[in-house]
Amino acid sequence: VTNGGKTTLSEKLKKMLPNCDVISQDDFFKPESEVETDEHGFKLYDVLDALYMDEMVKSIRNWMKSPASSRVATEGPQNTCDNLKNTDDIYILIVEGFLLYNYEPLNELWNRRYFLTLPYEECKRRRSTRVYQPADTLGYFDGHVWPMYLKYKNELEENASNIVYLDGTKSQEELLSCVYGDIIQELKKLRE
Repeated sequence: VTNGGKTTLSEKLKKMLPNCDVISQDDFFKPESEVETDEHGFKLYDVLDALYMDEMVKSIRNWMKSPASSRVATEGPQNTCDNLKNTDDIYILIVEGFLLYNYEPLNELWNRRYFLTLPYEECKRRRSTRVYQPADTLGYFDGHVWPMYLKYKNELEENASNIVYLDGTKSQEELLSCVYGDIIQELKKLRE
């Protein structure tokens, strides 16, 4: 969901996990001139066609081929704990975005899937506090953003499995603790 806390959560996890990098779907938007406009005059940014998804997949696969030579910081996690000892050979890529699970070529790549949700009113409130380029036009949230979120969320629920749904109204600390704990358990499994 837009403004659900995806980027904030990803960046906090990156600081806490060993050899961790983040790829953001927002970095793959097409220029405004290439984004279609609907019959209401809304630019259709909340659809897969507004993104260079093939380039995103290519970036992820390139990272997977050589994670040690990626942009990963070498200083290690800020919050080292016993659970993260001996993880020098483990590399973690967090891919964050709003239409990740609706793009079939990506679905074979996920180890874990998280989906942040927000109720309509909270999502609209948060969206109204953000400044976008280009700026949201009057009625854009109700006329395009929210309907596309519901459409893609319904598709996701019908076609994808093994998704952990997270309540985006919870505090950043609660969300971080939940996902971090889950990743630690996954790292332990890799060590067994």
